[in-house]
Amino acid sequence: MDLYTSKQRWKLLLVILALAVVGISLFYSNQRIQKIGDRERTKAQQWALALRKKAELVALSTDIFSALQEKERQKMALVVRANRTLLGASDLTISQDVDFALEIIEANKDIPFILLNDDGSISQSRNIDPKTPKQTMLQLAKGWIAEGRSYQIQVFEDMYMTLCHGFSTELLRLQAHSDSLIRSFNADLTDQKSLVPVLLFDPQTKQVEASNLDPEQLTAQHIKQTLKEMSAAYRPIELNIKGNKKLLYLKDSEEVKQLFWLPYLQFGVLGLLVLVGYLLFSMYRKAEQNQVWAGMAKETAHQLGTPLSSMMAWVAHLEQQDIDPMIPREMHKDLERLEKITDRFSKIGSGAKLVEGDLAATIENNLLYLKARLSQKVEMQFELNGERPLMVLHNSSLMEWVVENICKNAVDAMEGKGNLRIHIQEVAEWVHIDISDTGKGLTPKQFKTIFEPGYSTKKRGWGLGLTLVKRIVEEYHKGKVFVLDSAPDKGTTFRISIPH
Repeated sequence: MDLYTSKQRWKLLLVILALAVVGISLFYSNQRIQKIGDRERTKAQQWALALRKKAELVALSTDIFSALQEKERQKMALVVRANRTLLGASDLTISQDVDFALEIIEANKDIPFILLNDDGSISQSRNIDPKTPKQTMLQLAKGWIAEGRSYQIQVFEDMYMTLCHGFSTELLRLQAHSDSLIRSFNADLTDQKSLVPVLLFDPQTKQVEASNLDPEQLTAQHIKQTLKEMSAAYRPIELNIKGNKKLLYLKDSEEVKQLFWLPYLQFGVLGLLVLVGYLLFSMYRKAEQNQVWAGMAKETAHQLGTPLSSMMAWVAHLEQQDIDPMIPREMHKDLERLEKITDRFSKIGSGAKLVEGDLAATIENNLLYLKARLSQKVEMQFELNGERPLMVLHNSSLMEWVVENICKNAVDAMEGKGNLRIHIQEVAEWVHIDISDTGKGLTPKQFKTIFEPGYSTKKRGWGLGLTLVKRIVEEYHKGKVFVLDSAPDKGTTFRISIPH
């Protein structure tokens, strides 16, 4: 197993492990939050049911109060009839038994009433504190008359007296208790901000009776949507308040909603921190790799420099000897080649200087050198679309190295026989160099991985050739290099794009 494959597998394993940890954590967090939400919903429903019982109590209190009001009204009707008898009313249907009328009036010991003369002055009163000022009593009488609690009694043909009455102390106490229950009921609706959002709605009048929601949600434009959302969360609870049907709507509080998204937010922030950390680590690692590349290249160039000088001296000595002149001539060629390699490593280590020159000539000259050293079974074709010279800013020594590496890989992929085609074309602001072979091809998965350090399709390959190609094209020439097209057993086309 090569280094790159091993690294990829470890990465995949770590990603799967991280996803498993995140998934388990999210599942556990969601389970806990779901329990909290269910607990709150249960409490909300219990509170709503208790509120319904309270509404029933309010309705019962109201019914009792209404019944007592009716009884007191009937009692006052008897008092009025008794007063009519005493005051000499001429109604033949009314008993003229004065003693019985007095007994009825005397029996009323709890309902206050005031009898007013025809001119509005007080004739008599009953069940009212004797110390009450007359002005106060007149104000009470006016209030009772305004509320419809008064009767007209005919004394003479053109003379009438008015009897008005209030409520008994017990009835007033019950009314105060009923009002207190209603206020408490409304307070339970509007003061539950810490529990759940609630809304009391009257389906007949289509009006909101009480709510602790944001006023924006209760406007005419939004009330339908609000009711729809709340009814989707909870089934509305029917309440009977003062004989009228009301609907109580509930929904989850904002805290429960926030708790639901909290784990995702936490893992999102954590993931962002991890991503930033990874990017920083990758940046520093890449910078460190660049320093290692530069250091190795400089050291290689330095180490090659000393023996090269010595070998050139020895070749010069051999030329003076009586030997076959072809030997030192070929040795000169190899030394020149070694000098070029040393120059390449030197430029990789210290930074390449780009010079505007004929890129087509640079590539064509390099191909002529390669053609003499490649297998005779490899047919090489060079094509240029456009005019010469093709002036492009580049480093000729490094570009020769790029083309040489890709061509040698292509020959290895073809196993020493096949067609090698180099095609150059100028498009807009780019110059594309396409190098195609008829080798065994690549799978789509290999398109990017072949440029990674350590990755090689050859058993004894180091996986550095295409890595150097990518570095020279992208970092020094600000271009692009990628697999343009490939298919197993049909060949591969590499594209080098240099800005023009």
